Amino acid sequence: MAIRRRLDSAVVDVWKREVGELSTRKFFHRRAANENLVLRLDILRKLDKHNGCVNTISFNASGDFLVSGSDDKRVILWDWETGQVKLLFYSGHEDNVFQAKFMPYTDDRSIITCAADGQVRHAQILERGGVETKLLAKHQGRAHKLAVEPGSPHIFYTCGEDGLVQHIDLRTGTATGLFTCKPIPGQSYFPTVRLNTITIDPRNPNLFAVGGTDQFARLFDIRQYKWDGSSEFGRPVDFFCAPHLIDDDDVGITGLSFSEQSELLVSYNNEFIYLFTKDIGLGPEPNLAPQVPDSSQAGDDVKAIPQDYKGHKNFETVKGVGFFGPKCDYVVSGSDCGRIFIWKKKGGELVRVMEADKHIVNCIEAHPHATVLASSGIEHDIKMWTPKATEGAILPTNIQKVLVAVVGPTSLNMRWSSIGYIIESRRPRRGGWMHRLLSPEELMLQVLSRQRRRTSGPDGGGEASGEGINNLLQFLLTFDANSESSDDGGGDVSGPEDYFV
Repeated sequence: MAIRRRLDSAVVDVWKREVGELSTRKFFHRRAANENLVLRLDILRKLDKHNGCVNTISFNASGDFLVSGSDDKRVILWDWETGQVKLLFYSGHEDNVFQAKFMPYTDDRSIITCAADGQVRHAQILERGGVETKLLAKHQGRAHKLAVEPGSPHIFYTCGEDGLVQHIDLRTGTATGLFTCKPIPGQSYFPTVRLNTITIDPRNPNLFAVGGTDQFARLFDIRQYKWDGSSEFGRPVDFFCAPHLIDDDDVGITGLSFSEQSELLVSYNNEFIYLFTKDIGLGPEPNLAPQVPDSSQAGDDVKAIPQDYKGHKNFETVKGVGFFGPKCDYVVSGSDCGRIFIWKKKGGELVRVMEADKHIVNCIEAHPHATVLASSGIEHDIKMWTPKATEGAILPTNIQKVLVAVVGPTSLNMRWSSIGYIIESRRPRRGGWMHRLLSPEELMLQVLSRQRRRTSGPDGGGEASGEGINNLLQFLLTFDANSESSDDGGGDVSGPEDYFV
């Protein structure tokens, strides 16, 4: 019956378009977001030419071509409809390519890339098919993401694990360091927040957001930057965080995306995906007291909470997140279980789970105009998805058993929805991409930071304990430095492998 109703609706829309009661634009938006098309998504073809994990995929503005980058350090331009390689070249990077994007209004001849070597590079495709690449900027550590200013063939931003955000203008070939992302005072002893992702608001390109190894997505306004360097830039105009995560330092952000309605989508590791509207930000000076929503409260004092999207697993890698549909009607994400998850943006209902990789799906890119998806992950190919299946898929009745088999029964909750039981992942132990080597100084900083947060209280005792911990920290660091200077090379010396989180 549901299929019959969707068919009847489609016939009516076609009739309305033909008689002039429905504009072509509205017809396209209504039909392209139709759930039946999402349910009929199937693999059209696999694009297989890389010799390593495919870490980035991106369409050009028209959607005719796709650019990809990989662990093999190569960049490939594809005609995805035919599966043909239009151009293949070495990026000039010395390590895995993490992102590659077309610059708009350049006839698809200008491509920017960033990589695990920290480099940000520009590739210019020449008239006869040659490619010139050059270094534009460098991060101290890996550079995961780029953000292109909408409609600009010259301007883009970069962020890296050094916490630095850079503004690059291709007309001059210069990079301007805007700021280094700092933790909120009192939240961490680490001097910087290592950044994984950056995105620009398409409705207001003056606004961009960054996310990394803490729980806060930070929103900045480039108009506050003084290009003569006369004032310090780096104070966010707003912070976003799920209420129950405000006091949680075991999570980080792997992906950010703005919708066409300026909503901010935030994907956490070891947690879920959340959608924030502009009115539920924490403001430029957030209240860091944990906020647990109380349904018994009523009235205007109750602050809206973000919409959540659950069921996937984001633990092992730095995954992106995005929207799908002409009006950003759906939310899409990869998962550690090798599947693509698609939810309705409004309400968060899970509508599709698709097998897409034998290991992990990291990237999902929506076509700019059509009902088409591209996905990639640990496998060396790219999968193109179009609504070519003759019948719409349904979530299996044993979806909870399928996911339990993937992530284990102890890390799942089940809740009932209109489509049956939905799996909600509980948080696994800390690790994955957050698991990194620490120096002795960093290890002490982390231990002392946690101790301070346990001993701080609402009575103001945290100030005294914080001062005592600072004094202890200085003593330990001085002792460590003195020990190194007097070391004659004998005895057991701890190596980097001895300092894990």
